[in-house]
Amino acid sequence: MKIHPRFVGCDVCKHHLDIFEADGGRTRRIDNSDEAIAAWLAGLPARSDRHIVFEATGRYDRRLAAGLEARGVCFSRVNPARARDFARALGVMAKTDRIDARLLAAMGQALEPAQTPAREDARDALAGLHKRRDQLVAMRQKEKVRLAEASPRERASLERHLAWLDAEIAEVEAQRDALLRADPQLARPNRLLRSIPGIGPVAAATLLALLPELGTASPKAVAALAGLAPFNVDSGRFRGHRAIRGGRRRVRNALYMAAVAAWRSRTRLGAFAQALIDRGKPFKLAIIALARKILLTANAILRDEVPFHA
Repeated sequence: MKIHPRFVGCDVCKHHLDIFEADGGRTRRIDNSDEAIAAWLAGLPARSDRHIVFEATGRYDRRLAAGLEARGVCFSRVNPARARDFARALGVMAKTDRIDARLLAAMGQALEPAQTPAREDARDALAGLHKRRDQLVAMRQKEKVRLAEASPRERASLERHLAWLDAEIAEVEAQRDALLRADPQLARPNRLLRSIPGIGPVAAATLLALLPELGTASPKAVAALAGLAPFNVDSGRFRGHRAIRGGRRRVRNALYMAAVAAWRSRTRLGAFAQALIDRGKPFKLAIIALARKILLTANAILRDEVPFHA
């Protein structure tokens, strides 16, 4: 496949980046450091229309994303599973850093993935606090399981650790809430989201931190991003069940819990799920349908900047 020079593929590793640029026809390797990335970007033509495509790799791609944002270069941070599916569709089974870089450039040309929106410092800070809370909650859950089976000698240590975890979680939540109150770009969206039945502080923070497209994307796009868009499974005369898959798991989980809370409430949203259950739909299907409705409601509320009215 001939690749247009506009599309640049970048395979991100902990210590280095492999960059495929079609106009040079080769892949080169640079350090994954602020200095090396800045030097590479400085060599791009002024007013460059380059579109950089790379996989989401957690903390390893932060320097690259920050450098691209600072220079105003268009980039797409794509789901690694989607990139691998693209490679399989082309019949490419081999996987090396250089091959991946070229495939990412080809993926950019073939699919033109949406540009990743710029992240604000406050949103980055919120995402960090949200991630730390998730880590602490997971640790606490494991310690509670151990406590249930602990010997008397082990209980004191586990109880001390649980008390420490409770205090740490409370501290992180206090920092999160203070940030949501103080930052003008987060405070109003947070209040709007909290007006929706079922959305509490955790769900609101999850949506603001991990779904920055909320309020600007179309209903179909935002449902797909959250993994709440049903996909057909049909072939010939066979008609399979519509199923959700993919998307951002932590966002979907938060919306599921918000839907359970909304179902328990005596509101119009709760009645929506109950009506499905009364018609014989499985409980989980009804809750997922409500989670999608809550997401689309949140998208419209942030778009129009009007709070929810029951």
